[in-house]
Amino acid sequence: MLTEKGLWTRLRTRLIFTGPTLFAFATVMIIPFLYGIYLTFTNWDGIAIDQSFVGWDNYISVFKDTVFWKSFGMTLEYVFITVVLTNAVAFLLAYAVTRGMKAQGWFRAGFFLPNLVGGIVLGFIWQFIFNQVLVFAGQKMNLTLFSTSWLADPDKAFWALIVVTVWQYAGYMMVIYIAGLMNVPKDVMEAASIDGASNRKMLARIVLPLMVPSFIVCIFLSLQRGFMVYDLNVSLTSGGPFKSTEMVSMHVYEQAFLARDYGLGQAEAFVLFILVAAITLLQVYFSKKLEVEA
Repeated sequence: MLTEKGLWTRLRTRLIFTGPTLFAFATVMIIPFLYGIYLTFTNWDGIAIDQSFVGWDNYISVFKDTVFWKSFGMTLEYVFITVVLTNAVAFLLAYAVTRGMKAQGWFRAGFFLPNLVGGIVLGFIWQFIFNQVLVFAGQKMNLTLFSTSWLADPDKAFWALIVVTVWQYAGYMMVIYIAGLMNVPKDVMEAASIDGASNRKMLARIVLPLMVPSFIVCIFLSLQRGFMVYDLNVSLTSGGPFKSTEMVSMHVYEQAFLARDYGLGQAEAFVLFILVAAITLLQVYFSKKLEVEA
């Protein structure tokens, strides 16, 4: 049984190693988060020194803000499409580059490369592609789909955002799927092959069930990145045309910093946090039920 001196020595040792990390985490994450919740009950404009307590008025305004919920609905659609396409493309790429193809290392590096480019830079690059390269090619080759810029059309601009998102994140998710595919037991695959199972059956009956942990991680990351998209949204479309691509994160930013209603913007951010946390936790909970043991 530890004495009081022993307990103090153990506590002091742990604080020496974990204290700086805990202090940094509390300073950067916990305290700002709690202070942000406090600001949701004020009418602070982000500049003034004085803050008036307004109670639940900001939260009531959130539920009355039709623009916020329209942006959230659009974000839900964007997240659903990008999660499905990103993970489908990523898994197919991972499956292809683990089948023993030639120069598969170069293909892995090439597919992962877009994830290394920042969202702001990536948005400007693809803005040039959509406005100049594809329009030029569409007019020269008489392709109606690309004869005008996608970013100038409210419907096509939404899909342009999806295309760039999938292109950026598929390579990153591919790496996670590659790790999952490499962990599929070789003896199980060999036994199934000896029993006469086709590649399609082995994929459906063995590989996919054993890849559930990888799917959980990738879908979780895809959901998180989809809901929090901002830099790509700003640099590629700026929410246009006519706010047809203004995702909820951009709306929250504009409410807090451009409209200078920081209390309402912070309340919208907190409501968004609760909704996203609920969706991701439900995703993880139901996905865990699908896990199988090798």
